[in-house]
Amino acid sequence: MLLQSLPSLILILGVVVAVPAKEKRVHRHSDLSDHAHDDSTGFHYDHEAFLGKEEAKTFDQLTPEESKDKLGKIVDRIDTDKDGFVSHGELHQWIKHRQRRYIEENVLKHWKEYDQNKDGKIGWEEYKNTTYGYYLDEEFDDVDDKASYKAMLTRDERRFRTADRDGDGIATKDEFTAFLHPEEYDHMKAVVIQETVEDIDKNGDGKITLDEYIGDMFTPENGESEPDWVLTEKKHFTEIRDTNKDGFLDNHEVAQWILPGEIDHTDNEAKHLIHETDTDKDGRLSLSEVMDKVDFLKSSTLTDYGDGETYLTVFTV
Repeated sequence: MLLQSLPSLILILGVVVAVPAKEKRVHRHSDLSDHAHDDSTGFHYDHEAFLGKEEAKTFDQLTPEESKDKLGKIVDRIDTDKDGFVSHGELHQWIKHRQRRYIEENVLKHWKEYDQNKDGKIGWEEYKNTTYGYYLDEEFDDVDDKASYKAMLTRDERRFRTADRDGDGIATKDEFTAFLHPEEYDHMKAVVIQETVEDIDKNGDGKITLDEYIGDMFTPENGESEPDWVLTEKKHFTEIRDTNKDGFLDNHEVAQWILPGEIDHTDNEAKHLIHETDTDKDGRLSLSEVMDKVDFLKSSTLTDYGDGETYLTVFTV
């Protein structure tokens, strides 16, 4: 079990996974991983949650000795009271720390890219010209899907204006963070919900039908039968998500689905990792328990994690 949870651990420290569409919609404040949290199919989620998205990418490049050395340093940093064990509280705080660090690094990366005049601010025109400049001159005439690009521009402007709380057309660092990570800010939640509905609502009636809900997750190819998880999602739609039982998901129901704010996923992941890795069941992790799962952790990182932008470095030295 430790083996299985170490990847979870490493995931927390550097998580990334090929996440099914059904999981991508849920905005869990600073996602621990972009992978689905399903231990039956792998432990990528836990791996990234423990190590962090970026850090998890490097573990498959280390020798067994290097992996153990790195994990040892990480465990030592997590063990803040230096009692030789990682408690639930210490792991919880570590994961939250890695989440915050990922957001800060992500914002800084884009800040340097968009603050063209280096004045410490990013105006809407500055962002728009950097992102769409060439296409704006051509009115998107040379783009195959002209309508989609125009819709992207409209969406970006709406999100930017909402993040720009003082309405001066210029984003401070905090406002730009709200623009890039709207799920982290209460005043941005309506935008997150609206964007989700627009993505899934194919007939434009402002509501999500069961077919639209499933279509966003799964499209059968060549007579392919529906996997079991699709049947489960259909049941979730009718029995859980559609609370007023009118056959549609409205904005309020979508909010309950994608912004489960009352759930502390960081805390849940910390509990899950300890449960899976704590072989002596004393409620805490020793260095030896973590080390016992190094091979399993490393094997989980051999998976293709995609473009790397989805890693959340929770486990970084």
